[in-house]
Amino acid sequence: MAGVTFKGVTKRYGETTAVESLDLEITDGEFMVLLGPSGCGKSTALRMIAGLETVTEGDLYIGDRLVNQVDPADRDISMVFQSYALYPHMTVRRNIESPLLVRTYAVDGDDRPARKLTREERAERVADAARVLGLEPYLDRKPAALSGGQRQRVALARAFVGRPQVFLMDEPLSNLDAKLRAQTRIELVELHDRVGTTVVYVTHDQVEAMTMATRVAVMSMGQLQQVGTPKEVYDRPVNAFVAQFIGTPPMNCLAGVAGAGGTVDVDGGWLAGPDLGDAVSKGRKVVVGVRPEHLAIVSNGSLRAEVRAVEWLGHECLVFLTVGDHQVVLREPGEVELTVGTSVNLAADPAEVHLFDADTTERIG
Repeated sequence: MAGVTFKGVTKRYGETTAVESLDLEITDGEFMVLLGPSGCGKSTALRMIAGLETVTEGDLYIGDRLVNQVDPADRDISMVFQSYALYPHMTVRRNIESPLLVRTYAVDGDDRPARKLTREERAERVADAARVLGLEPYLDRKPAALSGGQRQRVALARAFVGRPQVFLMDEPLSNLDAKLRAQTRIELVELHDRVGTTVVYVTHDQVEAMTMATRVAVMSMGQLQQVGTPKEVYDRPVNAFVAQFIGTPPMNCLAGVAGAGGTVDVDGGWLAGPDLGDAVSKGRKVVVGVRPEHLAIVSNGSLRAEVRAVEWLGHECLVFLTVGDHQVVLREPGEVELTVGTSVNLAADPAEVHLFDADTTERIG
């Protein structure tokens, strides 16, 4: 196993910069999720690890080995794509075995150089991969006789069978329905816990990132925005982009002006902000952020809002409101009785209010 390190890595296509000066250290055995919207550079970063894209500038390491000029076949990685890419004419057994037929492998306890595996060694590895991923009953079936979730597990087993240093996964759950995605997320985390191999996982789905990652690397427009555990990124976003990209529903962000005593004046009233001392001078333009679960409807609230819609989800309600020119959402447990068009007062715990600079959108404090 090995980690992956980007040192000032840039990827350009002509005049277009897909990834710019990426500095990121992925530690050995970590489940790192590259998260961001379409076109942010996350898949390009993954493809550079795989060797499918060349590095324009900077250095890329797998373990202690510089791999800028190393062929993909010699990087000791496996990749799972959004498409299962299974051989339709082969059984599950043969699909899983296929990488072992074309590559050489170092064998534990064998001092000889990497070599082709024997038939018995291949059978042992296929059986191990099938056991880990629950595919033993399906080894003699062909892909057409499998469900979408089973096909995805075959693709994962094919990547696992070579026991690579690094697993690369490019949105592997996108083709699954919601129930299968939830089930497969759990299976992937369990697989990572069992084998301990470094995983680099690309997705635009922040739910996948929050539920699976050891750490999350949030990207936007080719640049790394923030790296941290899911809790760190959720609780203390470094800028307004991360604040609104992480969380479902996303954080409410309203334009405001810093007032006296730590308050922030916004269109529709004011909110009490965190005590940041001299970091926020009176009159400074800011963006005030509050997550939906940290807003509350109270009779003496200082922020005036109008109810726009109420969505009942069984275990909770999402209340959509208009505050001046802004649209905000509030999360309430259980069921609430609110009439569309009525006015309510809102308040928030100052400790749960986030302030960002209006010009740079960077976090204040």
